[in-house]
Amino acid sequence: MNSSYFVWHGDPVMFEFGPIGLPFDISIFGLLLSVVLIYLGYNQLDKTYNPQPDKRRKKAKEAKKQKSNIPATHLWAMVIGLIAAGQLLFLVIPSPVISNIGPIEMRWYGFGFAMAFILGYFIGSSMFRHAGFKQEDADALLTYLFVGTIVGARLGEVIFYNPEYYLRNPAEIIMIWKGGLASHGAFIGNILAIWLYVRKRPHITYIWVLDRMTIPFAIGGVFVRIGNFFNSEIYGLPTDVSWAVIFERVDMLPRHPSMLYEAGVGLLLFVILWGMYKYWRHQPPAGALLGTFLTVLFTGRFLIEITKVEQADFAVEWIVGMGQLLSIPLVIAGLYILISRVDWKKHGRAEAPEKSA
Repeated sequence: MNSSYFVWHGDPVMFEFGPIGLPFDISIFGLLLSVVLIYLGYNQLDKTYNPQPDKRRKKAKEAKKQKSNIPATHLWAMVIGLIAAGQLLFLVIPSPVISNIGPIEMRWYGFGFAMAFILGYFIGSSMFRHAGFKQEDADALLTYLFVGTIVGARLGEVIFYNPEYYLRNPAEIIMIWKGGLASHGAFIGNILAIWLYVRKRPHITYIWVLDRMTIPFAIGGVFVRIGNFFNSEIYGLPTDVSWAVIFERVDMLPRHPSMLYEAGVGLLLFVILWGMYKYWRHQPPAGALLGTFLTVLFTGRFLIEITKVEQADFAVEWIVGMGQLLSIPLVIAGLYILISRVDWKKHGRAEAPEKSA
């Protein structure tokens, strides 16, 4: 074996600390009771310090926008007092307790996933500002996309790659901490999440959001794939190319670093999409970014799958792998949008949605 191959023996955990012993036990039931009491107590304080205006003269929505008049000292005194009350009550009533905190660890994959959302949020917010939309519109979209990504990616893993296993172990479907998130499923989940998002916002069009979210998706995928590298997962087939990597946590065979190939495609795609966005002065023709995203990303994914270990056991003997099979319709959709739906002669500004009032 060529000793010049890069050997990857990195730990998927960034850092870890704990367990930390607590000076006294904390009642779990006491914490739950305190949450309920704090909610009720806050509502009572709110009624005391923020009496409702005459509903005939002011709508409830407008009333909610008023700044709270509750003194911070009163609020924190209530919170601390009710937490203490909950714990004192369960000193005499048996309750499960927390004696230690931890061990607490941060993983590279989780860090990459968080960075994908943070960077995506800032990029997306800037594009909403360029179009004159409110910050609240961007904030709401983040929530939709977070849920769409997690649910879609998990169901994609369950349905596309390991249906037999999860049919036998349905309780593990929700155990995302054990791993198993599929990028194709995340993409489908985000498409549905964006559709639900724009249904409640008639001032924003579906294609406008899809176009602009391709940019955060592209750079976000880079961070996620780097996280896969730290986890030594989604690796490639054995090879003798000079840039092969030995993933020590898997075996001692030199393999294609397929996850880094995908990270490279994502970075290239981000540069292309951002360049298009700037070239058209923040108003590219409707569908241009989406079509480019689908065509470049999933063409790259189709080709890279040739180097990867098949993730779906039942598809090992297929002519094309599951990842390739899922990529084909998305490439076709991207080409169709670019060829038949994008009006390249028409400046994108005319396609921009109206600004919110």
